[in-house]
Amino acid sequence: MANIHIRRNHHLGLSGARKIAWKWAEQAESEFGMSCTYEEGGDCDEVGFTRSGVDGKLTVSEDHFELDAKLGFLLGAFKDRIEDEIVKNLDELLASAKPAARRKK
Repeated sequence: MANIHIRRNHHLGLSGARKIAWKWAEQAESEFGMSCTYEEGGDCDEVGFTRSGVDGKLTVSEDHFELDAKLGFLLGAFKDRIEDEIVKNLDELLASAKPAARRKK
């Protein structure tokens, strides 16, 4: 079994991060046949994703995304390619997002 761990910091705030996470989940479902669940929490959310040979979660917080996935035996052979694709998709979504407005003190 192969594991993937990706962390990306951002300045979107939780509301902006949620929008990106929803888009990411929609892409995962349409492009990769994943089944995704989304659970909102107080200070972070969790997107669970699964399909044959893949099981994982994307943790969404106000300042970072953290993705952990386990690949089954057959998909483990393609770990680097799969990881590159996930990174590319997440980075593209983050690049298109606008940072959260800073609060005045």
